[in-house]
Amino acid sequence: MNFNVRGKPGNPGRAFTFFPGIFHFPRRPGIGSARKQDFPDRPVMRIPASLFLFAFFFAAAAFVSCGPQKLKTGELAIERSGGAPLSVKVELARTGEEHARGLMHRKQLPQGEGMLFIFGRDQVLSFWMKDTLIPLSIAFIASDGRIIDIKDMQALDTTAVKSSRSVRYALEVPQGWFDRAGVGEGDIVRVEELLRKTE
Repeated sequence: MNFNVRGKPGNPGRAFTFFPGIFHFPRRPGIGSARKQDFPDRPVMRIPASLFLFAFFFAAAAFVSCGPQKLKTGELAIERSGGAPLSVKVELARTGEEHARGLMHRKQLPQGEGMLFIFGRDQVLSFWMKDTLIPLSIAFIASDGRIIDIKDMQALDTTAVKSSRSVRYALEVPQGWFDRAGVGEGDIVRVEELLRKTE
């Protein structure tokens, strides 16, 4: 910034430079000869184009990071004791954040689709339906793939629905799908086969 400071008689002034290339004040030609146009009321700001690009990419990255990430999907095979094997298309929820979000805010879930929750160890699992807009059925699945419990859950119900024993996985589908598909407790879900395919 070129900036003139009025001096004493005999010393017309000294020029000081601050942050060259960002702000610019036109240099005054001399004491008593300045014109109004030589001293605009406001400084002229010069913003490098690179600053705009940086701001744009920063905002874009923040938008992407805040948005929910798309989950991996796969075909999950189920061996039914009373019929031929079938499959259900599932999204894979692996992380704590994905577990917590689940199927929240979804307005629909097609028949034959669902979400498989994958945990790192056997434990008693507990689910609720906070902010979940569609009724669901949930199957709690042991580490060997056997279905331990099948329970119904109502939309927006915050009552905890728990497995009756320690399990490794949980499968959520549209409410009543297990009954309509002939899937029951004791049937085998081929979770490990799906996980090997999606690693």
